[in-house]
Amino acid sequence: MNTDIKIPLAERIRPVSLDDYVGQEHLVGKGSVLRKMIESGNLSSFILWGPPGVGKTTLAHIISKQLDRNFYTISAVSSGVKEVREVFAKAKDKNLFNTKTPILFIDEIHRFNKGQQDALLGAVEDGTIILIGATTENPSFEVISPLLSRCQVFVLKELSVENLDTLLKRALEKDPYLSSRNIKVTEKEALFRYSGGDARKLLNVLEIIVGSFPEGEDIEITNDVVKERLQENMALYDKNGEQHYDIISAFIKSLRGSDPNAAVYWLARMIKGGEDPLFIARRMVILAAEDIGLANPNALLLAQSTFAAVQQIGMPEGRIPLSECAIYLATSPKSNSSIMAIDVALSLVEQSGDLSVPLHLRNAPTRLMKELGYHQGYKYAHDYEGNFADLEFLPEEVSGTRIYEPSSNRSEDEIRRRLKLLWEKYNY
Repeated sequence: MNTDIKIPLAERIRPVSLDDYVGQEHLVGKGSVLRKMIESGNLSSFILWGPPGVGKTTLAHIISKQLDRNFYTISAVSSGVKEVREVFAKAKDKNLFNTKTPILFIDEIHRFNKGQQDALLGAVEDGTIILIGATTENPSFEVISPLLSRCQVFVLKELSVENLDTLLKRALEKDPYLSSRNIKVTEKEALFRYSGGDARKLLNVLEIIVGSFPEGEDIEITNDVVKERLQENMALYDKNGEQHYDIISAFIKSLRGSDPNAAVYWLARMIKGGEDPLFIARRMVILAAEDIGLANPNALLLAQSTFAAVQQIGMPEGRIPLSECAIYLATSPKSNSSIMAIDVALSLVEQSGDLSVPLHLRNAPTRLMKELGYHQGYKYAHDYEGNFADLEFLPEEVSGTRIYEPSSNRSEDEIRRRLKLLWEKYNY
């Protein structure tokens, strides 16, 4: 345990053994799958997937220490193929004198683009290194298939209140500085609420609150004290990304509100703050479908292309297509008719149950089906003028129900005009 109070509390009390590790009992508890792997010494590459502050980095350090392996660590935020290859070169040199395969820990591995992840494959396959990746994003979407197929995925859970309570007690009792202060915790709800299942947040909040009291003064921590002291020190509390949800919310609302200036400003805030560019691109794909939709169908295509471009080229160049897409989405006409339609349809399905498909809409691949009336009466649209045949496509019980309501914009005004000509029963 580190006694230098200039080092953050989370680092000072970071556990060094599995017995001291808090949480994730399903992975490291007695008889669990990962613990068995560690205790056997037969380590293979794996990815730790879970929310921030649940012990991914700590677990990687413990494993390397317990197995006495050379340990290399890089962050996908600030490193690239060059740094990865340098690690491989060091690992190969040391492997000449050490029979134990070294461990390469890559934090936020989801931020590596395809080319950077490809660079890992050879060393993982030939046993140059054991890869341990950490990610807060679903590896099924963020890690390339060849690499994912060579790694097990272990899912880490948000820490429980009991886990947080254990960490709090350990910090107060075992950290040399905190244990030297007269600290009394009479209420814990606000501490745990602000931490949100994140050990690092909990310890940061505790450190901020203790630091707000003069040296030598007795400290009583209550819910009101936590709220008051965090408000006074909000800039410090937010420096490690606490504004993540607020800023992405401001970005999305700016896009939806058709303000390209605000949209690019909030985009810059996220880029400067180290936000995952693929997270930003993914949110723009969702917005293009949800808030622009049929008012400008090209918006979804551009958003999808932006996601692919950022994934391929990485940062900092990725900021350019991100900016282009943000401006395009902000200046596009808006419509939420598609999401409204599917939500209405889902509600209708829930209310009406599994209604039978009308016989004329069913395929009739067998003679018996034909005899039962399957497909009988179906009209092939292209056999009729204007490629349209007046036919019932909904179950009889919900016939005439208008699910799609066009929004008021140039594109959907034309859609409404056409639907009004075709479908009298829907009363467009």
